[in-house]
Amino acid sequence: MSSDFYTNFILPYAGIIIKICRAYTNTQEDFEDFYQEVCLQIWKSRENYREDSDWSTWIYRITLNVCLTLIRKEKREKSKRDSQIDTTLLTEENKAFKDESLNLLYEAIKSLKEVDRAIILLYLEEKSYKEIAAIIGVKANAVGVRINRIKERLKKQLYEKVN
Repeated sequence: MSSDFYTNFILPYAGIIIKICRAYTNTQEDFEDFYQEVCLQIWKSRENYREDSDWSTWIYRITLNVCLTLIRKEKREKSKRDSQIDTTLLTEENKAFKDESLNLLYEAIKSLKEVDRAIILLYLEEKSYKEIAAIIGVKANAVGVRINRIKERLKKQLYEKVN
């Protein structure tokens, strides 16, 4: 990957990639692996970009697809090992995961189903329902309903944790 491509086409959207990767990882090491894999896939598939949508929408779609693929792969590998990792300890050990209130939010978001997690992340990025629908592959009118349900679930979880 050329540094020009990274500087011009990935780095301006690093915030998007970071937020999504963070929502699907528990450790700094996993986060870095996910981020690197997303960047690699963006570079590999750059010629497939057809300009049907904004570049940022395309970045969201690739990032979500890579993260979901890596999560599924990880789940298959974990079921083979049959061992549990204490994600609370892992989160506390990593410096990128120190902010307690942010950790609570990410923990609540991580408890959501994969698609709901993606929807709420896009909502938090202030994407329109139409953009979210295009990225996720659902109808725009269903996005609003799902967002309201997700927000209620998150409120309930966060309230229970704080109180």
